[in-house]
Amino acid sequence: MVYLELYKAIDWALSMENFLQILIFLTGFIIIAVASNQISKLFLRIKLPLVTGLLFMGIIAGPYVLDLIPREAIANLDFVNDFALAFIAFTVGAELYLRELRNRFRSITGMTLGQLIVTFILGSLAVYFIAEYIPFMQGMNTKSKVAVSLLAGTIFVARSPASIIAVVHEMRAKGPFTQTAIGVTVLTDFLVIILFTVILSIGEGLINGTSFNLIFIFLLIFDLLFAFILGYGLSKLIGFIIFLKTKAIVKTILILLAGYGIFTLSHYLREWSLLYFNYEIFIEPLLICIIASFIITNYSKHQDEFLKILHDSRTAVYVIFFTLIGASISLGILATVWSIAIALFVIRLVALVIAGFVGGSLGGDPARLNRIAWMPYVTQAGVSLGLTAAVAGEFIGWGTDFATIIVAVIVLNQIVGPPIFKWAINLAGEGHGRAVAPELVSMRSALIFGLESQSLALARQLQEHHWDVKMATLKSDIGDMKTSGINIHRISDLSVECMQELDASKAETIVTMLSDDENFQICELAFEHFGTKEIVVRLHDRNNFDRFHELGALIVEPSTAIVSLLDHFVRSPQATSLLLGMEENQDTVTLEVQNPNLHKMALRNLHLPHDIIILSVTRKGQMIISHGYTRLRKKDIVTLVGSSESLENVRLRFEE
Repeated sequence: MVYLELYKAIDWALSMENFLQILIFLTGFIIIAVASNQISKLFLRIKLPLVTGLLFMGIIAGPYVLDLIPREAIANLDFVNDFALAFIAFTVGAELYLRELRNRFRSITGMTLGQLIVTFILGSLAVYFIAEYIPFMQGMNTKSKVAVSLLAGTIFVARSPASIIAVVHEMRAKGPFTQTAIGVTVLTDFLVIILFTVILSIGEGLINGTSFNLIFIFLLIFDLLFAFILGYGLSKLIGFIIFLKTKAIVKTILILLAGYGIFTLSHYLREWSLLYFNYEIFIEPLLICIIASFIITNYSKHQDEFLKILHDSRTAVYVIFFTLIGASISLGILATVWSIAIALFVIRLVALVIAGFVGGSLGGDPARLNRIAWMPYVTQAGVSLGLTAAVAGEFIGWGTDFATIIVAVIVLNQIVGPPIFKWAINLAGEGHGRAVAPELVSMRSALIFGLESQSLALARQLQEHHWDVKMATLKSDIGDMKTSGINIHRISDLSVECMQELDASKAETIVTMLSDDENFQICELAFEHFGTKEIVVRLHDRNNFDRFHELGALIVEPSTAIVSLLDHFVRSPQATSLLLGMEENQDTVTLEVQNPNLHKMALRNLHLPHDIIILSVTRKGQMIISHGYTRLRKKDIVTLVGSSESLENVRLRFEE
């Protein structure tokens, strides 16, 4: 009895020590992850994906470089991967929104089948035939080589919905090619997890020497059906969590715990079934989570709040997951297999090209699109890394070596993929990104759309400040309006041709004072075809604010503008009067630094007139905190306030 109590005490002490050790590792890792998130943003400046930066930071902090995350920590933080993988599965299921796939159902299903089948077969065959060149596969028997090849081929099929959607938003792409690309990417990631579930079971059977008979097939079908049942149950649990009257952060934690619980259940169910039935009941937790998310997204009233929770928490989860994956990469192995990674990268590209032609033909797409049909699907990220991590955790030994090679291929795909997709969008003629603004001889030209008392008053005021002003109107009769001295053009419609006739490319600012729909049409034309530096919109309906804001327009809502102006007059009457040019002989102007002699000159050395004050300096669209030691750069935008005479002198100095 005494020995039993002593054993329990020792076991409890060891458990507490292990818990404290994990807590220390977790705390240290979170601190590193926060730093990784900040530093990895530097990769965006050199046009590399954030995921690449996170993986790189994980490698640097990992056991093979700085050893800030030791091997022991990686082994003890396996549960972090389970949390993240559950979340990734939730995001994939949430992207599969059926209503958005109906319009191009044939094209999407045809391309999905082509990409899924061709990429899987060619990728698997390629890995099998180059097995002798892959170090960890050299000593394997044929069945094990087939298993590894099938797993690699499955991961090659996976895509990156997040990267695809990010490029679409950046390019403001719209059209059949873009719709198909999004639909195929999302549907493929859904199907690849089902495929992975089947292939993982088959792979374990091949490696463990399990015979393939009717019982094996029956049990495999049972595993899939059981996963669907659990997925439905998990969707109800998540719905209940969202229904709770509590804070969003609490709901997020409970949903992540529910996902982690599925991974834990899967682990214990395998051990229990092996102990009592001498057979492993394997239910793929990724599949369960993706089914639950799919049901909530398409058949639940909690869809909006669920999507918001995923959106708000995805950055934190991705930072933790990708940093830990980077730390797990073995640089020693990578140094010996980099050539294999490049070969697999090229093989996958070839498979995608062939799959694009096959899928396009099945979907009935035109030949010109079939030639570029492969280009949206190069990118890989979350799901691919998630499946790779699952393989590494499932097959202790060669799993880590497998993951190192596959992660290297994924990184190459993530670097090359987005630029290729951007190119494809432009080739398809569906890109609506901002045009490059031409070099303007003068920054003091404005084009005003709309003829009314306010627009005429604005035109006259701009002319008083020596602006070159043009006005455009759709009206055929201007009535009794006093328009003398103002350059007015009548236009037949709002089109690129009409704006070209108005020399819109030479306008530094375009002001729209028509209806919201007409204003938006002008803004789109100016954004896509002329790259106009400033677009000012008079808004009628507050509900239209976001779509103008996405185009970078400066929005004036008359009702709130008046309130804001009165507020500033009450709190700071002198400054407001000065900025609005209401003080006698005072004005505020914005100038572009064009004089090369001012390049790299500190503000304190400009020798400005004594009544000139620099309010702000904007560089490449970002306002910088300026002081006397701030050095100007050519094309900086400088806002100044002072007397009209002094401002004119400064203008002459800033110009070439």
